Amino acid sequence: MEKTPKPKLLPLLGAALLVLAGCGSSSKVEGGGSETPMARGLATTLGTRSEPARRSPAPRSSGAAGWVDYETPETYAGTVKHDNIVLTMDDGTAISLQVVRPTGADGTAESSPLPTIVTFTPYNKNVTAYVSLGGAINPYFVKRGYNHVQVDVRGTGRSGGGWDPFSAREQQDYPQVIDWVIRQPWSNGVVGTWGISATATTALLAAKGGHPAIKAVFPIVPHGDIYRDVVLVGGQGSIAFLPAWMAVVTALATVNPAFHDQPAQYAAAVADHLLGLNGFLVPRTLGVLAAEPDTAYDNGYWADKAPLEVARGVKVPTFIVGGLFDIFQRSEPLNYEALKGHTTAKLLIGPWHHLEAATGTGLPMDGVPSLDHIAMMWFDRYLKDIPNGAEHLPNVTQWVWGHERFDTSSDWPHPQARAQRLYLQGGSLAEETPAAGAAPATVIQQPFNGVCSESAMQIAIGIVAYAPLPCWYSDNLAQTLEATFDTAPLEQDLYINGPIQADIWISTTALDAGLVVRVSDLEPNGNARSLSSGLQTASLRAVDASRSRWLDGQMIQPWHPFTADSVETVGIGNLVHVPVEVFPTSALIRKGHRLRISVGASNFPFAMMPIPNLLQSLAGVMRIYGDAQYPSSVVIPVVPVSALQATP
Repeated sequence: MEKTPKPKLLPLLGAALLVLAGCGSSSKVEGGGSETPMARGLATTLGTRSEPARRSPAPRSSGAAGWVDYETPETYAGTVKHDNIVLTMDDGTAISLQVVRPTGADGTAESSPLPTIVTFTPYNKNVTAYVSLGGAINPYFVKRGYNHVQVDVRGTGRSGGGWDPFSAREQQDYPQVIDWVIRQPWSNGVVGTWGISATATTALLAAKGGHPAIKAVFPIVPHGDIYRDVVLVGGQGSIAFLPAWMAVVTALATVNPAFHDQPAQYAAAVADHLLGLNGFLVPRTLGVLAAEPDTAYDNGYWADKAPLEVARGVKVPTFIVGGLFDIFQRSEPLNYEALKGHTTAKLLIGPWHHLEAATGTGLPMDGVPSLDHIAMMWFDRYLKDIPNGAEHLPNVTQWVWGHERFDTSSDWPHPQARAQRLYLQGGSLAEETPAAGAAPATVIQQPFNGVCSESAMQIAIGIVAYAPLPCWYSDNLAQTLEATFDTAPLEQDLYINGPIQADIWISTTALDAGLVVRVSDLEPNGNARSLSSGLQTASLRAVDASRSRWLDGQMIQPWHPFTADSVETVGIGNLVHVPVEVFPTSALIRKGHRLRISVGASNFPFAMMPIPNLLQSLAGVMRIYGDAQYPSSVVIPVVPVSALQATP
């Protein structure tokens, strides 16, 4: 049986590690246990590969004002496009871009130098003129006095080279393009970066080098750590999203509606793209499936693609937009947290999946303007130096499930959050520690649960909503093959805001196991409304406590190394403790409702274990313990309901 520190000793160890974390030390321990009084109120950040957790810094901006709509009139009648301009990078690779400039009523381009918004895209700038993908040229900006430059990143569109998204080599191209932009007669030397999804991530990465021309960033649904966000969530590969995304980009890299323009250059670019398939697409896809060490485990390759690792280099005002069910749900608030202490940063999280968040579906709402209006206010403030008060907008604006409206706060995580531990015992979820001898719950280990669930719609970026099935929005169907644990009907409203940690004790008749933990609002009519979920492969359960998030002396967001060295045997019949990171949410569980936690073995097609791990876990029976000796539990961030704005 695995030897593990007794749960009640762990908070003391955690408090000591917080002191050590400031000195850069790192230890692998398992989280859990009860509260440490000496650390009451202490909150840390979540660490990264390069930095341990630290005391959560105060945001640089006050965010004291409320929302205001910033609607400016068009100052130009039209736009003009200069397409397929070729720049040669320092390694000889041809990078293709287009420039869109404002024009007067006669179609003549503005002659005075203007600030420029730059978007680096893998989606083929010539295609995005017909189908808006990931931050295409935005005429709203151009007609209000901005140039907009869209750049095919290397290996995509009309640019040469092989595609390796967000790679260190791709990032070397960004400042070279910016240098070219600011030398043009139509540029006044001031640049902002903007984008959606992949182009939001490039917007952040382009700013991390501190290029003096870049004055502001507006990323909509960026990732922060693509490895932990979607590549291998909890050690399980995103088989629904990644292959589809990579196939779309690869197709767009070869099918080009502007093939007739400079056909020789187009043919050379396509040849480079096809030859480059062996550099990223094929080996990385197979590497995830086969658990190849250089792909399936975390390493410097994935670190290079993570804005969270270089956030200290982003020193300009940044406004981040995310969604509570976005594919990058985990990282959007983490990006804000990584920036807030050293630059002006704002965070808006809506009730959105990926495609909805890209456009801010439903805005304006509750005083929150449309995304174009917010972005224009941001760029006018920091690119044109117009004193419009953008820096005083609320620091954090989140949709709150159950409250069914946007609410603002001064920071994320919520400054009034307190850690509360609830124990899983005999189908119930309660603050009382479990009794001795409680029987474990039993779950069959099968890999395909969750086919129709909120998680499935989340990883499908919301597309499957066109088939209106109730199971896209509730956990009931998925929970038929999971063990469920419910609170008693709440006697008062419960407000949860932030990340959640589940500490699950299991044994299995197989060699390995996967866990999914779902968090639901169980309504009086029996509907289990989805709020969030987390995944974890049991053999990758090791935690680096010095990089984990702590609140009130309790670990509330574990940092798993996901390296080959961190693999720990599970073994048949052994009792092991598996800390599971449940992605952050914000929800008001109403009086009379119940909070439900369910634990199962899979969350398909959101993710699936690599084949070697999957084979080790198939046909097993997993037991979930909840007794005095092995107390499975969850730590939730509870905020006083009084912190919420009253519903009008």
